[in-house]
Amino acid sequence: MHLTFRRFVVVNALLIVVLFASIVLASTIGSVHVDLARALTAGIADNTDRVILFETRLPRVLLAAIVGGALASAGVALQGLLRNPLAEPHLIGVSGGAALGAVITVIIVGRSAFSETALLPIGASAGALVSMAVIYRLALVHGRLQPYVLLLAGVVYNAFAGALIMCVNAVADFYQAQGILYWLMGNLAAQSYRLVGAIGLYTAVGFVWLLLHARQLNVLTLGEESALQLGVAVDRTRRAMFLGASFLVGAVVSVSGMIGFVGLIVPHVMRLILGADHRLLLPASLLAGATFLVWADTIARSALGVVEIPVGVVTALCGGPFFVYLLKREGRKVFG
Repeated sequence: MHLTFRRFVVVNALLIVVLFASIVLASTIGSVHVDLARALTAGIADNTDRVILFETRLPRVLLAAIVGGALASAGVALQGLLRNPLAEPHLIGVSGGAALGAVITVIIVGRSAFSETALLPIGASAGALVSMAVIYRLALVHGRLQPYVLLLAGVVYNAFAGALIMCVNAVADFYQAQGILYWLMGNLAAQSYRLVGAIGLYTAVGFVWLLLHARQLNVLTLGEESALQLGVAVDRTRRAMFLGASFLVGAVVSVSGMIGFVGLIVPHVMRLILGADHRLLLPASLLAGATFLVWADTIARSALGVVEIPVGVVTALCGGPFFVYLLKREGRKVFG
């Protein structure tokens, strides 16, 4: 379907309304229910609803939205660039590389306000970029990208990065090791507005960078030869998209740990609904991914009462069956 300005505005406006409503509603849900009207009423002494809403729930919900949007945007870019619906930051090893970069940064510089907002995202982004470069190189066979080789290379790289993280964890002190293990499972708890603002800024920069290359990405999906004939600088566009996706994944992994399958489920569903034009698919997936992770985190912190499940477990429970479905579908295309 041809993209018009009216369609772009209507689709994204609807998704913004859904995201805003989700943020408001999810902020009231948890082990303790928040009365929204009471929380927003000024002048009430000992207003526990206001304290819970603004000091605990809202920063966490906002961070979930930012992380979900970033992972979904990176998933759109990688799936379009590699022309493979199975390409997802977690599955192809980019999140593992980012986690390794973040863990090494924590061990070297420790945790402080400056390291959390500046050094950790940079270290994690560097780890993601290195992993992407290695996996892409391994997946080139006679100069052509082989999607299934790329998937296998990503699985192997994930295992390798996991082993290195365990090695680094083994030399860390007890408190650092416990914190790293809990963080690796995907954790959005105990975040501040300062950190939410910093990660939001990183995500905005990475997303705008991807969006500026959306038109070239549309042409690349037609194939390398067609893109060259249409005047697209293929290698430069690929490097730019890898850089943007790695930056996004690194920034959010540095604060949330490894949350898988958001970049697989959301882009695929939105592509089925909206089509393959990345000028619309990128912002729509950003908003849909944000909404998806807001609700996944709400389930994680409220399904078992006071006991909290890592949000990465919830997304894996959703994404595992979805991945099997996609794998079988793609397998039938290749092997008949």
